[in-house]
Amino acid sequence: MTNLLFQPLELPNGTVLKNRFVKPAMSEVMGDAQFRPTEALNHLYQRWAAGGSGLLITGNVMVDATALGEKGNVVIEDDRDLPRLRNWAAAGSRNGAQTWVQLNHPGRQSPKHLSAQPVAPSAVPLTGDNAFAFNPPRALTVAEIHAIVQRFATAAAVVQAAGFGGVEIHAAHGYLLSQFLSPLANVRTDQYGGALANRMRVIEEVYHAIRAKVGPAFPIGLKINSADFRDGGFSEADSLQVIHRMADLGVDLIEVSGGNYENTMVQGSNRGGAFFIDYAAKAKRGLTTPILLTGGFRSLDGMTRAVANGETDLVGLARASALIPDLPHRAAIGQFDAIDLTRLSTGIRALDRRVGSYIGLSYYEMQMARLAQGKAVRVTRNAWIPLGYALRTQGPSFLTPRRA
Repeated sequence: MTNLLFQPLELPNGTVLKNRFVKPAMSEVMGDAQFRPTEALNHLYQRWAAGGSGLLITGNVMVDATALGEKGNVVIEDDRDLPRLRNWAAAGSRNGAQTWVQLNHPGRQSPKHLSAQPVAPSAVPLTGDNAFAFNPPRALTVAEIHAIVQRFATAAAVVQAAGFGGVEIHAAHGYLLSQFLSPLANVRTDQYGGALANRMRVIEEVYHAIRAKVGPAFPIGLKINSADFRDGGFSEADSLQVIHRMADLGVDLIEVSGGNYENTMVQGSNRGGAFFIDYAAKAKRGLTTPILLTGGFRSLDGMTRAVANGETDLVGLARASALIPDLPHRAAIGQFDAIDLTRLSTGIRALDRRVGSYIGLSYYEMQMARLAQGKAVRVTRNAWIPLGYALRTQGPSFLTPRRA
């Protein structure tokens, strides 16, 4: 029987992905001090493209240099860095791969060492264990919302001019567009708050503004939470409505994720190894727009069954791609069955509980840096190694909560 993982997928606008393997967004933190892409990014994406994935999606590329998610972000505000962006796009388009740029604005999730006063839909501060890292935001004016919409569109036009394959609008993980969707973070009483149709208005405007700049043939994807997993927050029912509305408007691909800085726990089913798979199956009912499911896939069998059963159209392999950059190629020639993601430890249980999430993120950032240098990954269970790497590269800010 034909394995659909290795078959092409045609998107609604006619763009064809060569297979169903996707390297989704991860935090590469390889931008320079002027927020420009670097040779390290070129080398990293060239290596991933050579590994056989049909689609590569970059980590956060911000649309405003005054609103950063973390040190090392690349920012696109205009075409000043077009030559560097062209090199990055060319590196990621080898071997028949496509590279799409994930566009984002952090909103209130811009850490206090980067933003004295971040902006948000409403002046509602973060809560929970990670709130210490973020200053309270101020509410955006309507004029500022319109300006941010145009920033997304301008960045997308530059991405297209650079030769990338498409863009992904990041409306998940508690960043700005996700904040607009949440009735907990968004308590506005104007046209951008209240009913779901108002809370999603800015995402529709971003999509329309981008489409007006890039035309119908350039793919536009959307990353969205299945839910925020907080009482009174953005719900699964809300998410399904947003997905179907955006599909009706013409978005070409929808990536499913979940959670935010206030609740970073991955919740929901991981049947077959994949998180959110039950939700993805629900989202696909009556939907012709392809779904990308990211998170939790460990075995080739699980990936194969998810696509064959119509629960997703594409499989996103994030941390697996950092450890096995040529995983799709290995799978095609029968050299991959499953991956064992290492559980790291400092040897001090209390410390592991306190800094476990930072250890994991730093571990995979370290692997990406090694791949960019042409080195093999360094598999270890010793958490002090990635912690040392994080301290060298990020300084004390490595303890700031971050997400892809």
